[in-house]
Amino acid sequence: MKVYLDYSATTPVKPEVFNAMTPYLRDYYGNPSSLHSYGRENKKAIDTARDQIAQTLKAKPEEVFFTGGGSEADNWAIKGTAEALKNKGRHIITTSIEHHAVLHTCQHLEKQGYEVTYLPVNEEGIISVEELKSHLREDTILITIMYANNEIGTIQPIQEIATIAKEHKILFHTDAVQAYGHLEINTQDLPVDMISISAHKLYGPKGVGALYIRKGTRIHNLIHGGAQERKKRAGTENIAGIVGFGKAAELAYSQLSEHVAHLTELRDYLLKGIQQTIPYTKLNGHREKRLPNNVNVSFEFIEGESMLLSLDMVGIAASSGSACTSGSLDPSHVLLSLGLSHEMAHGSLRLTLGDQNTKEEIDYVLEQLPPIVQRLRDMSPLYENLKEGAR
Repeated sequence: MKVYLDYSATTPVKPEVFNAMTPYLRDYYGNPSSLHSYGRENKKAIDTARDQIAQTLKAKPEEVFFTGGGSEADNWAIKGTAEALKNKGRHIITTSIEHHAVLHTCQHLEKQGYEVTYLPVNEEGIISVEELKSHLREDTILITIMYANNEIGTIQPIQEIATIAKEHKILFHTDAVQAYGHLEINTQDLPVDMISISAHKLYGPKGVGALYIRKGTRIHNLIHGGAQERKKRAGTENIAGIVGFGKAAELAYSQLSEHVAHLTELRDYLLKGIQQTIPYTKLNGHREKRLPNNVNVSFEFIEGESMLLSLDMVGIAASSGSACTSGSLDPSHVLLSLGLSHEMAHGSLRLTLGDQNTKEEIDYVLEQLPPIVQRLRDMSPLYENLKEGAR
């Protein structure tokens, strides 16, 4: 049996999305900026996708700007705001557990003379709103805090953060790449200024994302060139990708309640099974305030890479954290921020579920995982010492 449990890394393209995209890879090839019928057909397709995504966010279509992915959207939101408001201030607030698309962008700006405050999180991965307030300054121009974490699934108090930002007239950006398609995001109720989203996290194609920018928000362009995206984001549009994104978003939000119920049931079943069959296991992140598809656990006395390779050998695809940092030997910055030791962080496993997963697949995982963990522990001197002490 083969089981894919790495949906937070990426998702398969749904058949309906593939079918919507295909004509724009084969038949409709006009440049949307062209005035002739070939161009107008494709401009209309982009406008339709923009409408589809705007509806899921309860936003205006003209507030949705297509990008090459979530990382570009994050870069644009942060660098564009920093450039636009540099005469007002140079202080930015973020958290220690952001995706590297945010952290590395903030580190880049620090080299340009900006000051960045990295808020800590508690042991469940949630920031303190009171601590956020204590770091607000006259020269604070941006708060950028993710909606839900890509590794541990913890959901931040976004409504409270957005309200605080609005009260202090500070722009607020949220990286919602993991949350979009799993949670309702209503820009009419949520006073957020910018939202980053990506297609391939909700059964759409890779290489396309979007940045929601509330009307009236001051932000400079990241990419310069042509007049695409109402002169805000240059470059000939990825028409097929944008069409696929629109269709994927429409599907995700038309089936949201069923999707969340299915994933929550499987997630809780998987977590219960792991905790009942494998001792010395710790759940990472908040038990309730987490994405419906995320299970992240740390196993004492083992090394995560060996576990992932062992799981792969029996057909189970999982991860130890963000796919964007899978080549790194360093432990997860997110898990270290929770207060985990390097050893515990190295023994972490992220299992993220999707629409195609079944209870039978979870049973297979629960059959294969315990003996893998036990075999790896039997090779650990620390585990041997624990057993000796218990005798």
